[in-house]
Amino acid sequence: MSNDVGRAAVSLSFPASSAGVSYPVGATVAAGGVNFCVYSRSATGITLALFDQADDAAPAESIRLSPDLNRTYHYWHVFVPGLRAGQLYGYYADGPYQPDQGLVFDPLKLLVDPYALSVALPTGYSRAAAARAGDNTATALKSVVVDPDAYDWEGDQPLKRAFDDSIIYEMHVRGFTAHPSSGVTAATRGTYAGLVEKIPYLRGLGVTTVELMPVQQFDPQDAPDGLTNYWGYQPVALFAPHSPYSSRRHPLGPVDDFRDLVKALHRAGIEVILDVVFNHTAEAGTGGPILSLRGLDNLTYYMVDPASRGTYDDFTGTGNTVNANETIVRRLILDCLRHWVQHMHVDGFRFDLAAVLSRGEDGAPLVDPPILWDIETDPVLAGTKIIAEAWDAAGLYEVTTFVGDRWAVWNGCYRDNLRRFVKGDVGQVRTFADSLLGSASLFQHPDRDPTRSINFVTAHDGFTLNDLVSYGAKHNQANGEDNRDGADTNDSWNCGAEGPTDDPDINQLRVQQIKNFLTALFVSQGRPMLLMGDEVRRTQHGNNNGYCQDNETSWYDWDLTTGSADLLRFVQGFLDVRKGLSLFTDRHFWGEPGSATVAWHGVEIGQPDFSDGSHSLALELSQPGTAEHLHIIFNAYWQPLDFALPDLPVDQRWHRLVDTALPSPDDLTDPPQPLAPGQGRYAVRPRSTVILTAK
Repeated sequence: MSNDVGRAAVSLSFPASSAGVSYPVGATVAAGGVNFCVYSRSATGITLALFDQADDAAPAESIRLSPDLNRTYHYWHVFVPGLRAGQLYGYYADGPYQPDQGLVFDPLKLLVDPYALSVALPTGYSRAAAARAGDNTATALKSVVVDPDAYDWEGDQPLKRAFDDSIIYEMHVRGFTAHPSSGVTAATRGTYAGLVEKIPYLRGLGVTTVELMPVQQFDPQDAPDGLTNYWGYQPVALFAPHSPYSSRRHPLGPVDDFRDLVKALHRAGIEVILDVVFNHTAEAGTGGPILSLRGLDNLTYYMVDPASRGTYDDFTGTGNTVNANETIVRRLILDCLRHWVQHMHVDGFRFDLAAVLSRGEDGAPLVDPPILWDIETDPVLAGTKIIAEAWDAAGLYEVTTFVGDRWAVWNGCYRDNLRRFVKGDVGQVRTFADSLLGSASLFQHPDRDPTRSINFVTAHDGFTLNDLVSYGAKHNQANGEDNRDGADTNDSWNCGAEGPTDDPDINQLRVQQIKNFLTALFVSQGRPMLLMGDEVRRTQHGNNNGYCQDNETSWYDWDLTTGSADLLRFVQGFLDVRKGLSLFTDRHFWGEPGSATVAWHGVEIGQPDFSDGSHSLALELSQPGTAEHLHIIFNAYWQPLDFALPDLPVDQRWHRLVDTALPSPDDLTDPPQPLAPGQGRYAVRPRSTVILTAK
């Protein structure tokens, strides 16, 4: 009997009859064989194909399912004796071909099981063959039978931590170790196993949580000609770990490699959040490849224009939109999330373009979207972190209004305001102050707490932190789209030169601005998220849309840990200090009863300047019941400013913790360095940040 809550009431001893049963959906290993079940409402026939190798051009055995014996409602099922985990399989679906009605059945296309727990990539995999007429079996993805309970977790469980102390590191599994400088063994570069070798670095950095960019099996060929899909936001099999990230050449290798990674991260005390994509798939728009969902039941799985059922609603910018609030699709999404928690032990999820999941089957936004409440209230998912990218590609922006009692959101407003304030835009101080206090005025839920704001300055989508201070415009020519792709508005500033420069003053200013961004991020209420490599000035050479750059443009260059050792030390030291302060685990907004007391200052005590022309602000924080007392000064002005310091008891004085204008190691000193006795003012240099602590 499986320990899966979703399977608990189902015996895995199937009848000897070849008819099989309709539950569980997918391929289920049992005593004596495997039960297969797949959903299709409109198919007139389903054939189960069994393969010996991923490159096979024809099935070793084909089993035609009878609509009378092998169909219950719209579930097609069969029990095949003698099979076991590792068996390769797929489906062929017969049915009407009426594209103008949204029916696109093609019995020559081998289809991935939507519930496949692993996928085998043939040597000659071809996305193009799946999009054109004819048999594509030899070049098609093959599903793999997996026994999800056949793994020794050695007592591991999801960590189930609260959000209070989370420091998130957004990273790419392949990109983290693919670079030759990574130092991992050649066989494991760019793999789950390679990441395991680098866990000591993550621990030393001080992050508590890794947010892995998509590891659901995606289509690596969904990219411009000659390029590779690197980011992974083009899923094919939602339950399956991406097989090219496995260092084992076996159909079951990706599943075990991924679980080895999770287990090793948990042993290091690091949580695992998956960036999951349920809003669209790699099957693209009209004329796209037939890989899985489209070939099985196009009208169930995708949103189509009611007036023209052959046309897809595209709220994602990819050509299709998954019909997430349709009953069958809702069940698939929930089953998928439960699988990743129960059988893969992940700690949470970040939902790509999550605003799409709030749209009904007609595309209109819903007040109470069923799938979002399903996810929030599901008992299996109750201990997980759930994070929404609360917008979509069609203009729906729900950062301030996203539903639920525990959904966190990527705070895009926070990102934009910090960028504008630090580079010196006018009219930013008041919203910057709100950003520091967990964006309290932004969110419209009265019972929301600050931990639900995921604060970030950079993410995979856009400039790296180094490029944010080194480029005034995007440089995406390598993507093959004549620099049309990627955001045009980046709120970046190159500090006086576009791209690399030998000017020491510009380079010093860039490092200082990076530290200003990081300081603001790390002292804000909410959960900070750091982009992979920002701690060592990783650059993409001005490319702000590296989705198709599976090369050194996107990879982590480990030589930077030496070249930018001073910045790395700054980040490590800052995160260590942050963890020791209860201020940053407070679940109440600062200034509320029982939380930290807040005082705003300007260059003079008690005189903050919130006018549009202001570029500076000081924040004084004191945590009741502790000795924590900070004075934080932000000077985004291009001239030095002399700030008065708050009075302290006679037995205390201010100590300097951070001054981003000072060279390393004086930029962050732990223990903090005392100011001169009786010092009542601090000269803050242009474009710099100072943190003082009272002792």
